[in-house]
Amino acid sequence: MKPKPSAAPVPRFFIHLLSHSTTMKSKAAEAGLWSIWLSGLLLIGLSLYATHKLPSARDRIENPLLDRNGFSRKIEPSIAIFAAPEPFAGSVGAAQSVAIRSWLGLPSRITVVLFSRHESVASFAAELGPRVLVEPNIDFTFLGTPFFHSMVARSQEFASDICVFVHPETILLANFVSALNFVHELDHDWFLFASPRNLSNVPFYLDKDGKHWLRGDDRRVKLKELQEIITQNSQPNSNEGRMVMAWNRRDLPLHTGILPPFLYGKGIHNHWVINEVASSELRFVLDASWSVSSFYMTDPAPPSNKCVACSGNPKMAERSWEYAGNSLQGALYGSSFFHEAKHSSLVKLVRCNGTYLFADTSDNIVHIFGNVKAFALFERRILHFWGKKKLAACAKDVYSSHGAFNWSLKNQLKPLVRLDYPFTLESLLSICADKNRTIVLGVAGFSYKDMLMSWACRLRGLNMTNFIVCALDDETYEFSVLQGLPVFRDSSAPSDTSFDDCHFGTKCFQRVTKVKSRIVLEILKLGYSVLLSDVDIYWFKDPLPLVSSFGPAVLVTQSDEFNTTGPINMPRRLNSGFYFAHADVSTMAALEKVVKHAANSGLSEQPSFYDTLCGLGGSNRLGDNACFEPETNLTVHFLDRNLFPNGAYGGLWEERNVREACLEKGCFILHNNWISGRRKKLERQVLSGLWEYDIGTRRCLLSWHENQLASKW
Repeated sequence: MKPKPSAAPVPRFFIHLLSHSTTMKSKAAEAGLWSIWLSGLLLIGLSLYATHKLPSARDRIENPLLDRNGFSRKIEPSIAIFAAPEPFAGSVGAAQSVAIRSWLGLPSRITVVLFSRHESVASFAAELGPRVLVEPNIDFTFLGTPFFHSMVARSQEFASDICVFVHPETILLANFVSALNFVHELDHDWFLFASPRNLSNVPFYLDKDGKHWLRGDDRRVKLKELQEIITQNSQPNSNEGRMVMAWNRRDLPLHTGILPPFLYGKGIHNHWVINEVASSELRFVLDASWSVSSFYMTDPAPPSNKCVACSGNPKMAERSWEYAGNSLQGALYGSSFFHEAKHSSLVKLVRCNGTYLFADTSDNIVHIFGNVKAFALFERRILHFWGKKKLAACAKDVYSSHGAFNWSLKNQLKPLVRLDYPFTLESLLSICADKNRTIVLGVAGFSYKDMLMSWACRLRGLNMTNFIVCALDDETYEFSVLQGLPVFRDSSAPSDTSFDDCHFGTKCFQRVTKVKSRIVLEILKLGYSVLLSDVDIYWFKDPLPLVSSFGPAVLVTQSDEFNTTGPINMPRRLNSGFYFAHADVSTMAALEKVVKHAANSGLSEQPSFYDTLCGLGGSNRLGDNACFEPETNLTVHFLDRNLFPNGAYGGLWEERNVREACLEKGCFILHNNWISGRRKKLERQVLSGLWEYDIGTRRCLLSWHENQLASKW
């Protein structure tokens, strides 16, 4: 049997190659295993890290901005738009209606708050639903003009991410919201303002929902087309009080100063705020006039001078004193905070080809800031994009097409002129008296200006508008005008009233008190009944229904008796700081006697009241609480001290809770007398909590009842 032939021998070269190949495969396999093992470790590590970083169930509950997977959901900021409209009537009402509906149609979470006390505003808001609120609890002048500083302060109590202040006739388009959303991403507090355009005609109309502009054939108008029409057919508006202002609500205040009591829409309050915010350097200040489309329609009619609080009084059509008051306000407060150089450092917000740019066009150079999220205001990291010529050209085109927006607060501050006295006593009575021709009168000099304001704020809080103020000096008159009080100047009042030494018993006090009875008599002769109240009296509720119920020929007055028992009509216990007088023959004749007696007396008018009406030593007393003056047939009734306590009765001012103690008694008022010295009187009233005026911010405080309402807001 032949042996099988053996296989051909393999050459050495192939044996070496095969061996090398096997070795390579082994190494490759080994490397692959190492790679798989390392990759596994890396994935395990990443998994552990990610698991650690993912929020727990508790985190997701506490942070509703996280989605079901625990990742952040982007939610647009809530926006509150604040405005102070005029009554909704005529062309003004129609313009305001279109503007407000345009705000509600913006693509965002918008809430509108209207500052007003007029019934037409409340009716309008009710028609638009819960997104429109009416807020009456701010300071107004007696003519119905709201105070801008009070509006701003009230807005800070509203829960929203962004606050916007806009004129009630200014229409806002959708790019306003996109601009706000963009700057809201800044990792810093910011303040944005824009100047609206002035249009004489818009060939479109706003639909019912306020979301779309339509042609005459009901076809929609594209936003770009509307913006082009606004740019081409409008004029810049840089000198009127129609600025749109917005800022975010975070950690920093709006500015470092105190906002003066400017009258809304009557002057320079917008310019003052912009200058103050820029000067404070707390916020990133943006001029968005080039990126925000806003406009208002030109009204060929002259500006409305309608007096909200005095309808039917044609004499009050002219209100130039309000503008004069604002000019005075600007000169008093504006110049001390003004920094002219700040305008050149304001950054412009420009939108080009869908991209927002922070531009400085003052030197014809356009800059773009770095990552918005990482933006640091004070580091000012600016990236020059010389290569992005299209964006640079676009920004310059936008700037040139809108025109330069240059204005200065200094130009608004004209030389001071002395305030005129346009309101006589008679004209104020026709405006402010109630339907029964009754007026509440307060008399004050400059030393009691803050107490005067607390008194006036309290009456406003009680919704009592039928009061006027007699100013004993020019300083009190100007102060009262700036605070919006119905004030007149008594030219015959003594001019040498002391600031700190005009309290009870002083010569100054004696001269001042004699002014009060003379003014009351003058008002009575004009046919108006008078409730005179010293400004150091705190009112818990309206006493007019009670004190006027005693009928004619009865002078109703507070007793100054301090003993808790016994008669309250004892000699010289008639308090002439609180009394009610009817406009009748007997009362006027009796007051004539009081005024004449006081003029010849070296004492204050208070002893003249008692000695004339109740007789020397109380010879005309009736019982324990009345007097009768036989020549004039006038009866004097002394009010129950539990309801109308003086400063020494029952130790009320020494109670731990003065308000609660008075309310338990049913007090109508509490007199802050029987204490010597203006400073002590002021301190006692402030510490007791019976104080309604913030001296620092120059605005009325909310009373305890209004605070409870505000907590539900």
